[in-house]
Amino acid sequence: MQVILLERVEKLGQMGDEVKVKDVFARNYLLPKKKALRATKANREYFQTQKAQLEAHNLERKKEAEAVAQKLNGQSFVLLRQAGDRGQLYGSVSPRDIADAITAGGFTISRAQVPLDKAIKTIGLFETTVVLHPEVRVKVTINVARTEDEAERQARGEDVLAERTAEEEAKAEAQIAAEAVFEEGAGPKPEAAEGEPAEA
Repeated sequence: MQVILLERVEKLGQMGDEVKVKDVFARNYLLPKKKALRATKANREYFQTQKAQLEAHNLERKKEAEAVAQKLNGQSFVLLRQAGDRGQLYGSVSPRDIADAITAGGFTISRAQVPLDKAIKTIGLFETTVVLHPEVRVKVTINVARTEDEAERQARGEDVLAERTAEEEAKAEAQIAAEAVFEEGAGPKPEAAEGEPAEA
């Protein structure tokens, strides 16, 4: 399907470009979201009459996005999640989770503005792109941790997983040392089962 773009669309073109796209993409995304019009004679004429207004509206939205970008760029947001000892999350962090964390931090973002290349499935610091406008993108850091304390340590650059493993090793060593102190069989005697004579 031939369409006229009403705004810049990544990997397709700029406002006013006529491009050929798959019918499904046009019907399910470009047309309902008012990012494009079908390339008919009537729509070409309509676009020419509206072009100045569309450009002015786009410029206004871009300025607003740039103002937000200055405040948002480089910010860090904490997401607390349950995870195993090796830092593997029970589940994953989705664009909606990131959008909610940024919104809670005082910026209004929708999940569609957070394009994730791959799912976040471990604890750690992740640099993520937020698309505020087709021409305005910023980078934010998502700090995925198990606790607030762990998030603060990660933000300082500490490797919380390495420390966790050291803690576990120390516990294991303490356990071995404790077991060595007690003689085998020095614990409480097991109760005799019914019908069996108790040991004297």
